[in-house]
Amino acid sequence: MNHYYINKEWMLSVTARCVYRAAAVLSLILIPALIWFVNLGSYPGTSATLMLVVKRIVLAGVVGTATTTIAMEYFIFGYDDSAGWKKTFWFIVMLLPAIGAPLYCFVVYSRSNVLKRYWKTRAEQERLRREQPLYRVSNPHT
Repeated sequence: MNHYYINKEWMLSVTARCVYRAAAVLSLILIPALIWFVNLGSYPGTSATLMLVVKRIVLAGVVGTATTTIAMEYFIFGYDDSAGWKKTFWFIVMLLPAIGAPLYCFVVYSRSNVLKRYWKTRAEQERLRREQPLYRVSNPHT
């Protein structure tokens, strides 16, 4: 029995997919933003406003990296139904900071059969729910 702090809905829903893909994009922005931040710091005439903007971009990249890494680690160990050697390969790739987890998110997570099956099941449940009447009208003449 698995005890996870992140439930299945948070990992496999359409909203989760959008959030994790956005976080992956922010994660990929982190490395260029850090390089830009270091280079701007070396110029004495850099404005404080520009440095503040770059700091905010770096912060967004850090949050995106943390979100993507945690979510993709949960997915690979809890939900991914790939072969063992593929999981091992992607786990090693995910050890690359700010690059590995976004790659896994775009290449494996977004195209996963687990996601497709989950969405299909949810769509079927929603269809059945809509077909059920909200209340039953009793006929007084029977």
